[in-house]
Amino acid sequence: MRECRIYCLCIALVLVLVHGANGEDPYKFLTWKITYGDIYPLGVKQQGILINNQFPGPQIDAVTNMNLVISVFNYLSEPFLLSWDGIQQRRNSWQDGMPGTNCPILPGRNFTYNIQVKDQIGSFFYFPSFLFHKAAGGFGGIRIWSRPKIPVPFPNPAGDHTVLAGDWFKTNHYILRRYFLERGQNLPLPDGLLINGRGWNGYTFNVEPGKTYRFRISNVGLTTSLNFRIQGHKMKLVEVEGSHTLQNTYDALDIHLGQSFSVLVTADQPSKDYYVVVSSRFTTKILTTTAILHYTNSRQGVSGPIPWGPTNQVAWSLNQARSIRWNLTASGPRPNPQGSYHYGMIKPARTIMLANSAPWINGKQRYAVNGVSYVPPDTPLKLADYFNIPGVFNLGSISTNPPGGNGGYLQTSVMHANFREFVEIVFQNWEDSVQSWHIDGYSFFVLGMDGGQWTQASRARYNLRDTVARSTVQVYPKSWTAISVALDNVGMWNVRSQNWARQYLGQQFYLRVYSPAHSWRDELPIPRNAILCGRAKVSPSLRKKEAQISELESQVPGHCDRAVGDFKASQEFKDLLQATRDVAIIEKFNEWSEHRYLDRPRMVANLLAAKAQA
Repeated sequence: MRECRIYCLCIALVLVLVHGANGEDPYKFLTWKITYGDIYPLGVKQQGILINNQFPGPQIDAVTNMNLVISVFNYLSEPFLLSWDGIQQRRNSWQDGMPGTNCPILPGRNFTYNIQVKDQIGSFFYFPSFLFHKAAGGFGGIRIWSRPKIPVPFPNPAGDHTVLAGDWFKTNHYILRRYFLERGQNLPLPDGLLINGRGWNGYTFNVEPGKTYRFRISNVGLTTSLNFRIQGHKMKLVEVEGSHTLQNTYDALDIHLGQSFSVLVTADQPSKDYYVVVSSRFTTKILTTTAILHYTNSRQGVSGPIPWGPTNQVAWSLNQARSIRWNLTASGPRPNPQGSYHYGMIKPARTIMLANSAPWINGKQRYAVNGVSYVPPDTPLKLADYFNIPGVFNLGSISTNPPGGNGGYLQTSVMHANFREFVEIVFQNWEDSVQSWHIDGYSFFVLGMDGGQWTQASRARYNLRDTVARSTVQVYPKSWTAISVALDNVGMWNVRSQNWARQYLGQQFYLRVYSPAHSWRDELPIPRNAILCGRAKVSPSLRKKEAQISELESQVPGHCDRAVGDFKASQEFKDLLQATRDVAIIEKFNEWSEHRYLDRPRMVANLLAAKAQA
C-alpha cells in the first residue's frame, strides 16, 4: 500500500510537470493541406507549393505561450517537412522540423506538430526544410503577440502588415536541385524578387491617412540579402526577431537572409500611392521589385523615381547593424525589463570559432564549416540519439576551431555542448560574400562585428550592455561576427547558413545540447505520433510496444528517487529499450510492464534472462 501511495504521488507530480505548464495556456488548432499548384510570381507559369491553396501560406497568429496544434497533410509526390524559423521549441526539438530532428511526411500521409511558443514574442516565419522545397513556396509569416497584461513599448498600431520578401527563380525547384546543386554547381543569379509572392507592383498595403501601422518584414529568400524602404516615409524600428529595440528611425533597412524586423510607419504624407521597394544587396546585378502603399482616399497612383537604396556598400550596412540595440527598459514576453538579463557580466565557459569555406570535394562544389561539409544521414540524428542507434553520427565529428588549409571532407557533423553552458561563438568569414547564420532553438546576443581576423583583442570592441538578441546574424565579407548564447535548451539543434544553396551543399551542422539528468524538466519525451524512418523504423507490433514504453516513462518522473531511483538513467534501462526492439523477446515486455519499474531487481533479472534466451 505504501508503494502504491508513493507511485500515485509520482504520477501526480508528472501530470503537474508535463501538463501544468500548458494547462492554462490556450490552444489553436490548424489543418494544412500541402499541394502543388500553378503560380505566376514573375509572369511565368511554375509549379508552386501551396498551403490550403495559398501562396504564400497562411499567416499564423499566436500569443505568448500559446500551444499550436498544426496537422499537416502531404498531397505532394515527394516527402515534405516544415520548420519554424526563430521559434525556440523550448525543451522540444522533436518539433523543430529539420531533417536532422524529424522524419519527413511521406506522400499521402500526415503529421501533427505540437508547438508551444513559450516565452516568445515577435516576428518570424515558417518554411519547407526538405528537398529544396523552399524554392517553390510553402512559406508564411508568424506573429507572436504579447499577452494582454504585458506592456508593449509603443501604442497599438492601426494595423499590422506582414511583408515576406525574397529572391525567386523562374526555374522549378526540382530542376534547381537536380541539375545544379546535386551536380555540384552553385545556383545562378535569381531571376527577380517577390513581395508576398508577387512581382512588380503586384501587392498593395492599404493605410488610412494619419494612422500608424506595423510592418513585419522577413527575408524568406534563398541566396540574397535585401534592402527595404518606402517612398517618402520614415521607418521606426521596434522589434527584431523577438527583441524590442531602441526605436531608431531609418530611411532604408538591410535585411539579410532569414532575418525579420518590425517597423512602425505613419501615413503622414499627401494622400496618394507610394512605392514599397525591395532591392538586392551585394549582387553583381541589382534586382528590384515594388509593391504599393495605398492611402485609402488616394486618387493618384505611384509616380516619380523609385527611392535610392544601397547596393554594394558594406560600411553602410555594418554601421546600420551596429545601431540596432536592445531596449533595456521594455518588457519582452514577461513583465520584467529585457535589460534585467545582464549577458555582458557572464563569463563564457569556452569559445567556439566557426569558419565557412567553399571547397571542391570529389570534383563538386561543396560548402563547409570548419572544413566539414555536412552529409545528411539515413536516420534523423535526434532519433538515432534517442534510440542509441550506432553508426549514424559521432560526437566531435566537427572541431570547435577551423583547421588550417582550404580543403574539406564529407561528414555527418555533430558538435557536443553541455546543458546550461554559456559560450562565445565567433563566425569567421574569409570569403567575398555576405554570410547569414542561424541557430535553431535559441536567441543569442550579437556582441560585435568587424573586418579582418578575430582575435582576443577584438573583445575590447564588444557591446556588453545593450546589443540585440536574435536568432540570425550576418557576417560581412572577410569579416567576423561574435555572439554569446546560454545553452539552456536541451536538444539536437541545427546551426546553418541561411543561404539555402550553401546549406543544401553542406554549410551546416547540428549542436547536441546534452543533459545527463534525462529529466522532463529539461526535455520532453519523444512524441507518440513521431514518424520513424531509416534505422529507427520498426514494425507495427514493435511500434506499439515502444508506445507502451513511452507511456510508462511518462508515469515516472526522474526525481522520484524513492519510487524508481536512478533506473531511467541506468544502463539497464537503456538495455531494456534496446531489447524490446528484438522480436524474439517482445512478449517479455508484457511481464516487465506489470512491474511499473517499482521492483528494480526483479526487472533487471527478467531483462537479463530474456536477453540470454534471445
